[in-house]
Amino acid sequence: MIISEQKTRQSFAEFVALMSLLMALVALSIDAMLPALSQLGSDLQIQNANERQLVISMIFLGLAVGQLFFGPLSDSTGRKLANYIGLALFIGGALLCMFAVTFPMLLAGRLLQGIGASAPRVVTLAIVRDQFSGRAMARIMSFVMTVFILVPMLAPSMGQAVLQSAGWRAIFGIYVLLALVALLWFALRQPETLAVENRAPFTGRQIVNAVQEVLKNRLALGYTVTAGFVSGAFIGYLNSAQQIFQEQYALGTLFPIYFGVIASSIWLASLLNSQLVMRLGMRFLVRNSLLLIFGLSAVALGGLVFAGQVSLWVFITYLMLTFFCVGILFGNMNALAMEPLGQVAGIGAAIVGSLSTLISVLLGTAIGQSYNGTILPLVIGLTVLSGLSLMVVRWAER
Repeated sequence: MIISEQKTRQSFAEFVALMSLLMALVALSIDAMLPALSQLGSDLQIQNANERQLVISMIFLGLAVGQLFFGPLSDSTGRKLANYIGLALFIGGALLCMFAVTFPMLLAGRLLQGIGASAPRVVTLAIVRDQFSGRAMARIMSFVMTVFILVPMLAPSMGQAVLQSAGWRAIFGIYVLLALVALLWFALRQPETLAVENRAPFTGRQIVNAVQEVLKNRLALGYTVTAGFVSGAFIGYLNSAQQIFQEQYALGTLFPIYFGVIASSIWLASLLNSQLVMRLGMRFLVRNSLLLIFGLSAVALGGLVFAGQVSLWVFITYLMLTFFCVGILFGNMNALAMEPLGQVAGIGAAIVGSLSTLISVLLGTAIGQSYNGTILPLVIGLTVLSGLSLMVVRWAER
């Protein structure tokens, strides 16, 4: 009865806004730090500039680990408790970073932040799935994901503003403040959506069975690996973006603006995807988007080999076309990976998300650490991983 009364007090707009805030914490935690990497590295006396990229990679590693835990936990104890624990870990990680005196201490905080951020990411999807289905669910997730994708366009500018006025440690203070707002709002206004009788015990066997289900299903495994490859190339870009734009192309404080313009191509793709998928189908879009990325990257790689460095505007055009295709891929690959896992949908989503994120963070870190003052490592990474993705998709669909 209490839950029912709470539901009547929560409007549709408030529900979407709350879910959007919870999802936005993940994107904000990654992209708002990008302009601060140089100053952070100087203050913490990081000798190798590429090591600064680990500030980004560690949060993805935390997301990979955390999803395996918070997915089953939310099915066992309910959505609210799992989210409370996750947000508390996120706040603890942000505070650890805020007061870090060494680089390893900062990385430990980022890992904790990533583990904590995985809870609102998992719980948000579960809460929407608990209450809605079919077109209603698609409508809500469309609103939520639109906000989620808008955040990377704006987060670096926010980070730049905080950096210039209060220093990089204040960015972590913003994370703490936003997480506290989300925690209080969620506690006071969001009802529990998983009834006690529908909860499943949290056991190791449950996770093992779901992992086996994913590994033995060709479609689920193939599209999970493909999602990891594509996301790995994108993380490689995130890791090296600050060095490429601020140092190689000497954009300085203009970096967040250029970053936001490039990110807008992913946002546009996500808006168009819902219409394109109804006309052309997910598999057609995935195959042709991968072909376009591979073709664009192969041409760019050839140009770099023969002509050397490219102009900023040529590079931006290449990235916008490539990331438009990446925006088409993101939603469709996860949906295709989940399609054969209906019988283990909850834990299956956690396994798919965790495995693809783990693959992507390893590959993205390797691409970022290969940065040598040119865009060559990034273009090679996009070429190789899109080519491998095409091969894996052919294997999965065979």
